[in-house]
Amino acid sequence: MYSIASMPKPVDEKLKEILSSCETATIGHFRESGFIDPNIRSVLSKTRIVGTAITLSLPPTDGTLLNHAMRLVRPGDVLIIDRQGDKRHACWGGVLTHVAKELGLAGVVIDGMATDAESIRKLSFPVWSRGVSALTTKLSGQGGSMNVPISVGDVVVQPGDAILADESGVLVLSCDEIETVAVHAIELQEEEEEVLSRLSQGECLPDISGATSLIERVNRQT
Repeated sequence: MYSIASMPKPVDEKLKEILSSCETATIGHFRESGFIDPNIRSVLSKTRIVGTAITLSLPPTDGTLLNHAMRLVRPGDVLIIDRQGDKRHACWGGVLTHVAKELGLAGVVIDGMATDAESIRKLSFPVWSRGVSALTTKLSGQGGSMNVPISVGDVVVQPGDAILADESGVLVLSCDEIETVAVHAIELQEEEEEVLSRLSQGECLPDISGATSLIERVNRQT
């Protein structure tokens, strides 16, 4: 059976704009939660997307619902695909890449395999996966779910969550977290530029960061 829920409300465009200025690795300096398993990697060497999570849960060998989803998705959406533990069958390839590019999807994140990496790179379409495989899903009518909560890369993703993804990784945020997280990340990125400037003038990194003074303080307390 196929379970297809309503499409979620898109992430606010102003929030997407501010989040698009952030690097996932910057947010990783102050946040622990929401980061998808780093073994799910970008096929492209350099990319960054922000979009609205559209969730799919697909049986190992059945790609029927993913094909059907191409008539439902909207520009700026990010497909987040739970492969139900399958690490052999690629659910995403060259044809879907062409279709997704034409539809204006922001990207796709797969807790499993993709194929046709050359086509993905040629079209510069953002795809994150655990690797590539020649073995693919089929239109086998086994079932699946769309726009329900799923777990991808050890992170629970709700339909309508915000997705920030780049070559360093994939971050899932609820919409009410975006502004606070993004503002802090931008502040840190600006501070990093100041640190680089000070380093170029000959200062020592642990003096700037406070690492040396922290070690000395901890050692005095033991």
